[in-house]
Amino acid sequence: MADDDTGGGAIAYRPRFMEIPSFMRYPIVDAPGEVDIALIGVPFDLGTTNRPGARHGPRQVRDMSSLIRRTHHVSLITPGEHCRIGDMGDVPVNPLDAAASLAIIEKFYAGVRAAGAAPLSVGGDHLVALPILRGIAKGAPVGMVHFDAHCDTSGAFMGVEEHHGTPFRLAVEEGLLDPKRVIQIGIRGSLTDKEIWKFSHESGMRVVYIEEFFERGVDWVIEEIARVVGDGPTYVSFDVDGLDPVYAPGTGTPEAGGFSMFEAQKMIRSLQGLHLVGGDVVEVSPPFDPSGNTALNAATVMFEILCVLADSIVSRR
Repeated sequence: MADDDTGGGAIAYRPRFMEIPSFMRYPIVDAPGEVDIALIGVPFDLGTTNRPGARHGPRQVRDMSSLIRRTHHVSLITPGEHCRIGDMGDVPVNPLDAAASLAIIEKFYAGVRAAGAAPLSVGGDHLVALPILRGIAKGAPVGMVHFDAHCDTSGAFMGVEEHHGTPFRLAVEEGLLDPKRVIQIGIRGSLTDKEIWKFSHESGMRVVYIEEFFERGVDWVIEEIARVVGDGPTYVSFDVDGLDPVYAPGTGTPEAGGFSMFEAQKMIRSLQGLHLVGGDVVEVSPPFDPSGNTALNAATVMFEILCVLADSIVSRR
């Protein structure tokens, strides 16, 4: 479908409010073998421990992403210029069965990996990162740049091991993440347990609490990201509750005092040059934000990740 910035007259022109919405108006594709980067929705929120609604995230992010144009205004990266990019639709989860859904998601992403495509996903709650990593990192642990208000390395909740507060502890235990190549940025908020994030520290993850973030500054954080993840394969996971709630009220677990959208964009742009293998944007819950601003910011973050991911793929050919 033609982008309205390209011109081409009345026939080629397609206003952004027309046609079936896809992520950033990229073509809808059926198989990962058709693309270098697969844009995927994961409409799952059965891992949520309090406020639900993230299952509706992918649909609203698709809609708001029609505002995203083709070329990054700073880096001038045009992701679709040298990479094949397509929207593969949503993973067909079971909204009544968490265990079945996790197995479906894992199998789906294993197929994406087998086809040689890099996934960029929109959730869904943060538990979706676990089956995604099971699909793409089994047997080859990756590093991670993790933007969030929470470490998501807690233990069982009400006797349940797999929930949105525990994906990265389980990912380390399953050999999917190399904890010494993981940095978690923006951590804050009141705690249910003084040692809830103990696993992050003891396993070797670099935890940047929001106080350190503001004391040292975003440029220092950028240097710390590069130091921690190095040049190995790296995944990017962005929980919108890492943002201050003024930018992302539509999320299940908002925490006051977060980083800004510009700071988030600057940090993601700094990932250019890293060896990136995929990413996600999660925890968008449209019922808590009638304005749609949370979804718009999530789409913007998705575009920022897409640009550096595409650059990484092209630079390694």
